[in-house]
Amino acid sequence: ELYEVDSLGLDRIDRALLDVLINRFGGGPVGLSTLAVSVAEEPETIESVSEPFLVRMGMLARTPRGRVATAAAWTHLGVAGAPTDSVGQESFDLPL
Repeated sequence: ELYEVDSLGLDRIDRALLDVLINRFGGGPVGLSTLAVSVAEEPETIESVSEPFLVRMGMLARTPRGRVATAAAWTHLGVAGAPTDSVGQESFDLPL
């Protein structure tokens, strides 16, 4: 509670990023600079701290056009209307 970390390990900044991405920008895509200004954080902080964690958690996808909230992010924040395409949810067949 002291660090405002939720049940999935997202802190206040992680949730703010997802909230802005979903509620202000309709889930994205949104460029890093725009996202940073929207949550009053440095782009470098988002790119090196929050973004890698959110990508690993399946909440955020990086695309050539910008950051996109995944369906898991919409669900976690309790927002209806998540896109039906599963951006960031793809599975890849890697050669062995």
